[in-house]
Amino acid sequence: MLPPLPQDGKGSIDSSITAHEYNRRHPNLHVDLVTAILYLASQSPRRRELLTQLGVQYELLLADAGEDAEALEAVLPGESPDAYVQRVCALKADAALQRRIRRGLPDAPILTSDTTVCRGGDILGKPADAADAAGMLATLSGTTHRVLTAVTVVSALGQRHALSISHVTFRAMGAAEIDRYVASGEPLGKAGAYGIQGRAAEFVERIDGSYSGIMGLPLFETAALLREAGLRF
Repeated sequence: MLPPLPQDGKGSIDSSITAHEYNRRHPNLHVDLVTAILYLASQSPRRRELLTQLGVQYELLLADAGEDAEALEAVLPGESPDAYVQRVCALKADAALQRRIRRGLPDAPILTSDTTVCRGGDILGKPADAADAAGMLATLSGTTHRVLTAVTVVSALGQRHALSISHVTFRAMGAAEIDRYVASGEPLGKAGAYGIQGRAAEFVERIDGSYSGIMGLPLFETAALLREAGLRF
């Protein structure tokens, strides 16, 4: 049996302790807490590509058919974009943990992430259809917006969180080129109705922040969280 994890004085796991420190206190448990395997609870091919770029081995932990994943992404009244993306990411992590337990899978760290685009306080999620996508792109045309990506890692040491904030400036876009881009199908299923790694790259005048974060998984923050959770890569 594992010795009790460090508490924060309120009965919750103290997530500030690293796997290295935990193993120093309990050296006989080193194998139990240091792992080379990760569960990725995401359908995004871009997040898979980015994890592979880090050299991380992972297994997919996707939602069951009966799970309402879209319900997790509903925006609460008056919710700020920053609070929204972090809350949704944490909810995804909780759902993934329950999924792993329900399926009887071996214990290993779980990674979830959520990305949203916002202009001012307006959250631009995934477009409902082509018309919605065109409207979002028209809103972003010739302006600077924020891309927020939250990351959560759940392990035996508790939950760890990170938030990447980037600023993206689009050049002015005409209605015809917006329509052509929407017709390509690329905007559908993407926050803000664009993928920076695809055809939308021609609209991007300037980036301040994390390119990988805009894609959907900030590698600097993610690598730090995974190492703190004891992952070897």
